[in-house]
Amino acid sequence: MLRAGKKSYFSAAVCIITVTSMLAISYLRLQRLSHQPKVIQEGRRCRGKIANSTITALKGNKTFIISPYFDDRESKVTRVIGIVHHEDVKQLYCWFCCQPNGKIYVSKAKIDVHSDRFGFPYGAADITCLEPENCDPTHVSIHQSPHGNIDQLPRFEIKNRKAETFSVDFTVCISAMFGNYNNVLQFIQSMEMYKILGVQKVVIYKNNCSHLMEKVLKFYIEEGIVEIVPWPINSHLRVSSHWRFMQDGTHIGYYGQITALNDCIYRNMERSKFVVLNDADEIILPLKHPNWKTMMNSLQEQNPGTSVFLFENHIFPETVSSSMFNISSWNTVPGVNILQHVYREPDRKDVFNPRKIIVDPRKVIQTSVHSVLHAYGNSANVPMDVALVYHCRKALQGDLPRESLIRDTTLWRYNSSLITNVNKVLSQTVLQTKK
Repeated sequence: MLRAGKKSYFSAAVCIITVTSMLAISYLRLQRLSHQPKVIQEGRRCRGKIANSTITALKGNKTFIISPYFDDRESKVTRVIGIVHHEDVKQLYCWFCCQPNGKIYVSKAKIDVHSDRFGFPYGAADITCLEPENCDPTHVSIHQSPHGNIDQLPRFEIKNRKAETFSVDFTVCISAMFGNYNNVLQFIQSMEMYKILGVQKVVIYKNNCSHLMEKVLKFYIEEGIVEIVPWPINSHLRVSSHWRFMQDGTHIGYYGQITALNDCIYRNMERSKFVVLNDADEIILPLKHPNWKTMMNSLQEQNPGTSVFLFENHIFPETVSSSMFNISSWNTVPGVNILQHVYREPDRKDVFNPRKIIVDPRKVIQTSVHSVLHAYGNSANVPMDVALVYHCRKALQGDLPRESLIRDTTLWRYNSSLITNVNKVLSQTVLQTKK
């Protein structure tokens, strides 16, 4: 009787598992079918005003569109980088207009709010829609309903439609420049260090900066290394200068930095071999290699299948100076002279050391500031004896005596080239203004 009872329980368990699996498969199939594009109109010309702003608010839906990107890494979808209210946005639809047949397709969107929202009501989101099979749409409109008039909806260009050969090896993404940014000297030094290390493009999501900084940015734009993405997020949302929600009525943290970083990865996915995510006061300094190219070749050889490389952040307090490289002409320029700051804070016990990132952008799905949330391939923590993030800013351990800091002159290996290059830029921008 006992054996018969066991057999009955086993049969029942198998039956329950089978039925549950069938129901799950049916549910997933129905979900996929519900997201399939459907023709709602035919014989139409593609109309509607093309959106040219970096941030576009959708009417009454607490949704902000940054940019759509073609993504065929798993299936043929349009992935829209956006900002949404994590509770109030229930449903969205992609409207595709296919030429020359004039068919208008509507796809139900999947809305994936990124997990690193840090308590703010608004956060970065991926709004993904399956594309029509027999159409490669160039533009998409986003609407809260599958019904309406497409002519009344803004149209967004779908980027990355055509695969390109890499035009650059390294692109640095800086987000966001705000607070009337005026750290001119350190910015120029960082830019010249990036160039020495092998960077060919720096993308800056600019909210605002000083008049003098505008002049410096203009110089680098004309040189061809800087690309400015306007970032007027405070025109749409109440922004916080903190990364964590402070119950202060703000909508989104740190000027929407996470959204900008995700957009920057997709923006450069087809044109840059690597994308570097760091701030303007940070430089990833190689200790064993002369530049980033040789460093990354070595790291990839040692870490096959790795697409995300994380570098430890180390604070070099701007309040602790060396008397070396006190260059008189630089003293009139607003900002910090990083060559005079070669003392770093020691690691704190039981405190996580944040990291900055170099990624293969084609392998990234979602990123945060100090880690990648979803990616194809592995992540690797780069040992400190290979490279570290030189971060010159206000002290985190301000009470430490000077003798407790670690003297680290790695930056001085580049001093000759750096001084020459910085002087050249200053003579054509800041110092030219003062004459």
